[in-house]
Amino acid sequence: MRCQQAGAKIARDHNGMIDKTARENQAIRDARRPFAEALTALALMEPFYHRTAEDIDRLIEAAVTGYVESMQRQAGVKERSGLPFDDEIPF
Repeated sequence: MRCQQAGAKIARDHNGMIDKTARENQAIRDARRPFAEALTALALMEPFYHRTAEDIDRLIEAAVTGYVESMQRQAGVKERSGLPFDDEIPF
């Protein structure tokens, strides 16, 4: 619990962002174009056009985090280890 509280405080202090690995930062940057393409296809680009890269990255990170956390809850994963392929082995 204390660890979660500390992480939540760090996220609040950094406008929702916590320190990410270089790969995580690159993945978020790489997601900007598909995000912009989806906004354009849905005719939603105008409200986002003048937003900063940090604002867009925050939206991308929120969506990815929500998705990953939901998938882990559905799989019964209690807590992420931070390692790739940290799913439980089903046998």
